Amino acid sequence: MRLFANPRKMPLSQLVLLAAAIALAGSAGQAAAQEGPPGITRPVVLPPFDRRALACTAPTGLTKLLAFAQDNERKFMQGVAQGLSLAAKDRGLEYQVSHANNDPAMMIGQVQHFLSAKVGALVAAPIDAPSLTHSLQQVIWSGAYVGTVVPPPAISLLNAPQYLTGKALGDKAAEYIKLKLGGKAKVVLLTHDSLQFLAPRFTAMRDSLRDMPGVVIVADISPLTVDEAGGAAIMRTILLADPDVDVVLGADTVVLGALKALRDAGKARPDQFLGGIDGEPAAIAEIKKGGPYKASVSLASPVFGYAMGQHAADWLEGKSIPQAMDILPRVLTPQDIGQYERDTADPAAVYNNPALRDLYLKMYGNICFDSRDRYINFPWSSERK
Repeated sequence: MRLFANPRKMPLSQLVLLAAAIALAGSAGQAAAQEGPPGITRPVVLPPFDRRALACTAPTGLTKLLAFAQDNERKFMQGVAQGLSLAAKDRGLEYQVSHANNDPAMMIGQVQHFLSAKVGALVAAPIDAPSLTHSLQQVIWSGAYVGTVVPPPAISLLNAPQYLTGKALGDKAAEYIKLKLGGKAKVVLLTHDSLQFLAPRFTAMRDSLRDMPGVVIVADISPLTVDEAGGAAIMRTILLADPDVDVVLGADTVVLGALKALRDAGKARPDQFLGGIDGEPAAIAEIKKGGPYKASVSLASPVFGYAMGQHAADWLEGKSIPQAMDILPRVLTPQDIGQYERDTADPAAVYNNPALRDLYLKMYGNICFDSRDRYINFPWSSERK
């Protein structure tokens, strides 16, 4: 039995709050349609970031505060917060974080609070990007720095080359299947295809496995929640239909949940290939053990969090900063985990070493306070040609 689905559920009370927030945001946007420029709304290819670009005017009337609107408490986002707080400390900025606990309406309220407080810099990890758009634009129009983790709008947007990220994991799994499993495997893909910005990584995984006749994808499905509980719940359902799974791929947090379900059912085996994306500490710990968890694709969140904090401080000083930035994927195996752990423990050392920084980050475009009307307001990706 194959499972193919893309479920998306939310408690009724949360739906009501979200609907009300979206309605309010929508009406506010209509009433104040001319509050500020729309930004770059049509996709463009950004040139490489020019570090020699001239500085411009520094914003005035804003607080020296770097705020983080954090979607949830998964380790990946804790890494972003770690990097941001270290950068704020190094640059003399106050730092605050608000936790929305996966509640889109709550995040809107938190961003509105920061707007009222005249925050100088805001980084957001949107839960529901469309509902947060107008609030982020208002912060941009105030003259503040706005950085986002993947979705627009933003003064400076962080993304990963999503197809390349998924391909790195898919190719590693395909290699393992050929060398260790005789070219045959039952595969589970735990996707987030409902998030258009992440969908290319799962397309890439499917492409890596497509020409392998001995591979059967027994489940291609999105967990209800992007966390360990969601991964465990969906894996328990999958095991009812296909109890002997060989490969599980997805984000680290859901694959870790799947591993727990496999262990609870007595179906975890040393020869399985479980692999994830994000470089979560728990995934790294599993890789070190030498069990079913074989690889994680690092998107080193403390490193890019630190970079975004530095860009926020540069913005407040009137400097030119990147419009967009890639966090480059690295496949972590037992052989190279040590260097990765050293780098993520000290993101300042990575950022301040150009050769090391370039292994993790690639920056595009230039923007400063005087050109803030050119903020990114389309789904930017370096893979767009």
